[in-house]
Amino acid sequence: MLSRFLLRSSLAATLLAAIVPTALPSWAAQPTPQHPVEEGSAPKRGRITPFNGAAPLEGAKEPNAGEPARPKSGDGKAPSRGVNVIERMGAELPALPEEKPFTGKVDEAYGAFQRGYYLTAMDLALPRAQLGDPAAQTLVASILEQGLGVARDPKEAAFWYGQAAGNGDPAAMFKYALMLMEGRYVERDRKKSEALMKKAADLGNAAAQFNYGQTLVADMPGPRGLKAAMPYYEKSAEQGIADAQYALSQIYLNVEGIDENKRARSREWLMRAARAGYDTAQLDIAIWLIEGIAGDRNLDEGFAWMRRAAEGGNVVAQNRLSHLYVNAIGTRPDPVEAAKWYVLSRRAGLKDDSLEDFYLGLTEEQQKSALAAANKFRSS
Repeated sequence: MLSRFLLRSSLAATLLAAIVPTALPSWAAQPTPQHPVEEGSAPKRGRITPFNGAAPLEGAKEPNAGEPARPKSGDGKAPSRGVNVIERMGAELPALPEEKPFTGKVDEAYGAFQRGYYLTAMDLALPRAQLGDPAAQTLVASILEQGLGVARDPKEAAFWYGQAAGNGDPAAMFKYALMLMEGRYVERDRKKSEALMKKAADLGNAAAQFNYGQTLVADMPGPRGLKAAMPYYEKSAEQGIADAQYALSQIYLNVEGIDENKRARSREWLMRAARAGYDTAQLDIAIWLIEGIAGDRNLDEGFAWMRRAAEGGNVVAQNRLSHLYVNAIGTRPDPVEAAKWYVLSRRAGLKDDSLEDFYLGLTEEQQKSALAAANKFRSS
């Protein structure tokens, strides 16, 4: 049930964008005009071009180029790697460990809710809520807020969230603190909201930990606020909140006075946020991998993350991906794909004179193919 409350608030998204902006590298911000590349079987060069301001890789070579074939396991020239999955098929597996009997109290209301029996959940939870059970009060509030099996009633939901928060439920504290901050269905009270958010955070609610960190940064702009918020971001990040993981990656890398052991983990946290589907983190990890920020360069992996962010709809990533195709960074040159992603980013309002020159230098047939591909992508 608690996972239903781990939602990004508009406050959180706004503050994060304002306080931990990612420094975009020169290759993205200042592209130079490129000559159109003819389609064909040009090899993947895997290089950094001068327009990004980075030095080319030294000693780069194609994988397996000039290397003898590796010996295969089982031919007498390499050690055995054991029995594989196919060879194990049909073999008797060891018995699973015996499950320990559940000794806790079964919450029938939550059980009904999780199975989708919302009216049953409400019938079971409401009498308990009226008697002051905070978990039941939170459940009733959630059902009313979302209109699950009953008429949606956000004002009544706010009442029950307030009751549950007063009775010590961390998830309800988080929800009610947001309502107090925004003045939704309750009178706006920032001081009470911050106190309640901190209490929920200290009780271990991951979303509250992230949001309270955001509050500290807003109240204390600059490194002082970021360092004060860092412990809350860390706790939230460990519980899987992608926004907190992204914030940590930026703080660890950019704030002075951070312990070097933590600084060394900045790319790890950014990667975890990217894997969680946070598109800004996907864009940034692509840039970090291509530029060699906080770790080694990996052009192929950087390209893959840039494409993933672009396909997810990140307009900046669409623009950067076009540059990667033009300049064969982590991929083979492909003028039609480059033009397709440029068209998509241009339609979203991102101007790029360099890519415009590249696009105008294409043949009419290539432009038509790119437009068709862009239209197909949007319709899908």
